[in-house]
Amino acid sequence: MTRAQILAGLLLFLAGCLLGREWRDRSADIASGKQEVKQLTSQVQAEQGARALEQAKGQELAKIGAKHEEDREAAEAVPAAVVADLRAGNLQLRRQWAACETNRVSESAAGAAERDALAELRAKDQGDLVRVGRDADDQVRACQATVKTDRTEVIP
Repeated sequence: MTRAQILAGLLLFLAGCLLGREWRDRSADIASGKQEVKQLTSQVQAEQGARALEQAKGQELAKIGAKHEEDREAAEAVPAAVVADLRAGNLQLRRQWAACETNRVSESAAGAAERDALAELRAKDQGDLVRVGRDADDQVRACQATVKTDRTEVIP
């Protein structure tokens, strides 16, 4: 063998080693790239799922808010309806306050016009009291629905 052949064989051997090393490095880069793509894909899917859940909860909370506003608007008619039902005798309120009975004693001393004015005021106050109770009930229902929605997972 001549020197040229030995030198050519040596160069081919070194080139083969370099090509093998380069192939191994690129294969490792491709494998790590695939792993990184899988991780990023799973992160994107998790983020999309979280956004979908957030949007679903937002829509549910918006429905609760709209329902509460409807209830508040409907509550405007409660005092007038209660007063009308009290006058018609369709509704009677429980007598739980001693102060109301004390007022009756003073009513007997008052004139007829004053008694009528007091009866009108009492009926209006009773309607307002029923409305306050209804408003409180509506507020509690809306709060409970909000907490329930917030604590449960909504599936879009």
